[in-house]
Amino acid sequence: MSPATPSRWPAPRPKLGQHFLTDPAASHAIVDALGDLSTRTVLEIGPGHGAITALLAPRCRRLIAVELDPALAAELRFRLRAHANVEIIEADILTTDISALISPDEIADDATIDVVGNLPYYITSEILLRLFAAGRAGLLARAVLMMQREVADRLAASPGVRDYGLLSATTQMNARVETLFTLPPEAFSPPPAVYSTVVRLEFAPRFVELNVDPAGFDAFLKTCFAQKRKTLANNLRAAGHSPAALQAAWPAEIPPQARAESLALEPLAALYRTLKPSPRGGPINA
Repeated sequence: MSPATPSRWPAPRPKLGQHFLTDPAASHAIVDALGDLSTRTVLEIGPGHGAITALLAPRCRRLIAVELDPALAAELRFRLRAHANVEIIEADILTTDISALISPDEIADDATIDVVGNLPYYITSEILLRLFAAGRAGLLARAVLMMQREVADRLAASPGVRDYGLLSATTQMNARVETLFTLPPEAFSPPPAVYSTVVRLEFAPRFVELNVDPAGFDAFLKTCFAQKRKTLANNLRAAGHSPAALQAAWPAEIPPQARAESLALEPLAALYRTLKPSPRGGPINA
């Protein structure tokens, strides 16, 4: 952990969703979950006081830490000043161009970035969407991320269970999900009101495999999951698809009264390929 004493640390800023990891064993487990980093570039999202950053610095070839809080960014630059491979960027990860973080040498080598972070609960979904876009562009290999346990459960949920929904389907179109471990509130300062789970994502977009275009299929999934209580057919009709068009395109493997949350991605992709998608749809809610 940090050589600085907790009394000297800046007070957490609730509006930034700051809950700092204080469990050394958990910090080591998160870094270990990334594997051998000796030749890797790592992007850390929201490093805070550097519990994970300090462990990554001597392990990876290059470390880029994006921190929104100016006081924390300044603290990290001072603490890690001896590590020439570490760059602290004071910025919002939601407006950071991940492609711009890759150096010309890495571009020439067709290199990818690994990601690690304790994600602010209130913008977890927005961050995930940005990572998925970067994964589709071939920029990312894997990510080890901590988030609210309920959100992690939804990422890994299988069709037919209560937690499966739009976030599940979107995640599983973009990555393989592995749940690693869960931490109690007392592993953080200040303690959050919820448990936190660490997941590992191996970015492996399935759009080519399922023969669907990313933008169109994203919009289609939003339509399919628009209202959880409605059947898939009713959601599609509400989005403007006619009953005749649905009947003509409906795959045999999808029951007429099926809801989207009961279906795997393969039959949804089959329906999409035979049905002109509607552009309507709402955001993922975490």
